[in-house]
Amino acid sequence: MLGVLTLKIHRGLVSMSQAGPTDVQSVAERILGARWLEAAARFAVAVPFLTSGVAKILDFEGSIAEVRGLTGLEPAALVAVLVILTQLGGSVLLIAGGRFAWIGALALAGFTTIATLSAHAFWLKPKAEQFLHRNIFFEHVSIVGGLVLLAILTLKPARTQD
Repeated sequence: MLGVLTLKIHRGLVSMSQAGPTDVQSVAERILGARWLEAAARFAVAVPFLTSGVAKILDFEGSIAEVRGLTGLEPAALVAVLVILTQLGGSVLLIAGGRFAWIGALALAGFTTIATLSAHAFWLKPKAEQFLHRNIFFEHVSIVGGLVLLAILTLKPARTQD
């Protein structure tokens, strides 16, 4: 079995040895178990929603136009407010972590599902736009999957403590 080659320096002597899969797993567990990495990952997942929500507030008229243009839903102003609240609220819950992070993740997953089906239903688009919307659609499917997985993982510790 191919392991990872490591260099060890002890009392000025250099020796090489192969690290086995359990050594690599141990290093991975230490890195992935770091609280800062978990917080950074939650922030990275939430930041597109957070920045989008802030941008929608700063250009509320543009947000209304976006709702009308992408979805045709009315009243567009109310839908835009709901979108902003979902994006910001879900992001804050997700970034904060803790026992309610799963709610933020599921809110963002639900929003993304609705937005994707409303705005990027590639099968309803003109032929010239189908390629673009198909790519966006499946990218959003991946984002939804990641958010649902994040909800599962953040809820799991609470279930095992009961």
